Amino acid sequence: MDIVIVGILLGGAYALMAMGLQLQYGVAKIMNLANGEMLVAGSFAAFWFFTSAQVSPLLAILVVAPMAFIFNWLVYKIFMRYLVKKARSEGQLEVNSILSTFGQSFILVGLMLALFGGEYFSYSYLEKPYTLFGQPYELNRVVAFLFAIFFCCVLYFWLNRTRLGLTLRAVSVNPEASGLVGIDVPNISALAFGLGGAVTAVGGSLLSMFLTFDASVGVIFTMKALVIVIMGGVRDIRGTILVAFILGLTETAVASLIDPGLTLAAAYLLFILILLFRPEGIFGKRST
Repeated sequence: MDIVIVGILLGGAYALMAMGLQLQYGVAKIMNLANGEMLVAGSFAAFWFFTSAQVSPLLAILVVAPMAFIFNWLVYKIFMRYLVKKARSEGQLEVNSILSTFGQSFILVGLMLALFGGEYFSYSYLEKPYTLFGQPYELNRVVAFLFAIFFCCVLYFWLNRTRLGLTLRAVSVNPEASGLVGIDVPNISALAFGLGGAVTAVGGSLLSMFLTFDASVGVIFTMKALVIVIMGGVRDIRGTILVAFILGLTETAVASLIDPGLTLAAAYLLFILILLFRPEGIFGKRST
């Protein structure tokens, strides 16, 4: 039971982290390898607000999310939009975006190293026991999980029940046809890229409440987000949420029962199995 609860608590934060990449890759068609660095930037922002001004990381989200949105929106408008225009196919855009965002990740790491240095960071927030099913768990993990689930539900409802959210889904399914019916595809893609960055930064703020981090750890979160998005199905947010919990449970089980150093190996093994037996993802549709 302890493994299940800890895995679910971790999976909630992973879901929010991966949903940001799912918006950027699924809608804007940008394979963003700087996604993990945006998460770490959100963690550093929450750390700075808490240690400098004693502002709760939960309240810091009100500042972190808009700033991350504006930053990512500008990145798309200034850098990524040019790649979209020049790409002759979706495959070429994917390759170009990988190369571009790979370089952007190094820039972000360098900036964070210059600002905060290379040491590890953590802070004490809600580090008190909270009893679930007769077992004590850290309250910060529980609170982070509840906020992550709240944001996931809001985003899911927005994408499926609002006009703008349905517009994003339409662009995700078929950008060319969306343009033919009057949808401003470039602006919708910029919106999705900015929103994805904001969601990722919020995930970083929540993860910072109970995880130790440094400026260079973003690549690990990028790989985990990629695993979750591809396993779940690039265009379906339900798969992203489900696989995030599967990954959280898998990592927790491996760390508890075998060796904490094998958690990444277990994640990639799960990823390879999905690619072998269902390459379109759990909720993806097979091409005809």
